Amino acid sequence: MKYDVVVVGSGIAGPIVARNVAKAGYSVLLIDKKPAIGTPKQCAEGISIKVFDKYDIPYDKRYINREIYGAKLYSPSGHELELRYKEASGVILERKVFDKMLAYYAAKAGADVLARTEAKDVIRKDGKVAGIKAKHEDEPVEIYADIIVAADGVESMIARKAGINTYAPPHEFDSSYEYEMLIEGYDPDLIHLWFGNEVAPRGYVWVFPKDEDRANVGIGIASDHPETAKYYLDKWLKENNIPAKKLLEINVGVVPVGGFVKELAKDNVLVVGDAARQVNPMHGGGMAEAMEAGTIASKWIVRALEEENISLLQNYTKEWWETDGKRLEKVLKVRKVTEKLTDEDLDLFIQLLSGADAEKIASGNYGEVIKALLKHPKVVLSPRRMNLLRQLL
Repeated sequence: MKYDVVVVGSGIAGPIVARNVAKAGYSVLLIDKKPAIGTPKQCAEGISIKVFDKYDIPYDKRYINREIYGAKLYSPSGHELELRYKEASGVILERKVFDKMLAYYAAKAGADVLARTEAKDVIRKDGKVAGIKAKHEDEPVEIYADIIVAADGVESMIARKAGINTYAPPHEFDSSYEYEMLIEGYDPDLIHLWFGNEVAPRGYVWVFPKDEDRANVGIGIASDHPETAKYYLDKWLKENNIPAKKLLEINVGVVPVGGFVKELAKDNVLVVGDAARQVNPMHGGGMAEAMEAGTIASKWIVRALEEENISLLQNYTKEWWETDGKRLEKVLKVRKVTEKLTDEDLDLFIQLLSGADAEKIASGNYGEVIKALLKHPKVVLSPRRMNLLRQLL
């Protein structure tokens, strides 16, 4: 088989690249090792409502469980910070359907799509990557392409085989554990987040409602912590008298929260999405980041094909690092500071911050918020808190 572009992995970034490049008239193959694209999910399934227009994705009720109007944050001692909008600010997806539909949109744009096709190695000719070796329904197949896109998740075998350094230390990953379960008593118009060093070390517990009485209930903690994510999630459920007896689905995963890949393009191979660690380090969400990276990558792939100049792919690395990469590095600074906060600190900051402030901090647009906090008496009187916050400026 021979294509202009082969995309390995049909999560979020992969189908965006495949669709955009196919729309430009080039031959594209999108492959995924799973027999059913979208399963199993490894995601809390929440995303901003803005992405649908921004990335030209239909607002399709088939993969939208419900609209969300904000968030509520809970401090270790029970202080609450609520951010509520009059109009929907986000949605809870059904990722099993959403991912498959993204692949469908790529196919409709002209890309070929093959499920149950696992990339095994790269093909090299004259010292350069010329394609990939794969298995399609257990039969070996060789796929040749001018450009190869590694969108194959956290471990990204294709990127490593191509010589791209994707190493990150264990501390730059979170372990997550999630139940989709029946649960009541939480406002289903909001997502709910609990913080605390005894609740979720370096992370948080979440309740993302999918129905009035059904939600994704999960946790993310530092992957190098001695206790497991499941231990802390079960502990939280027990302490809040929530019986874990109506479990519809259990998902386990590893989430990159740092360690961004520096070299996003090497010769004719690009890496995008989780494979490139393009994830928000503060909350671990990566869908919007994958869409953005996929959009930038596909733009430069099309340019490189149009001008028959593979070196133009290097502009993907340059543009991403000057835009979303710069923003995510600022968010990474926040994550590193929050790791040093005591429960008393978390209580104080959740009391001092407004919902809008919390949103700015999570997005990386926090300069004015930090300057205001540095003037508060309870911060001024603590050299340690002053020093931590100054690290963000």
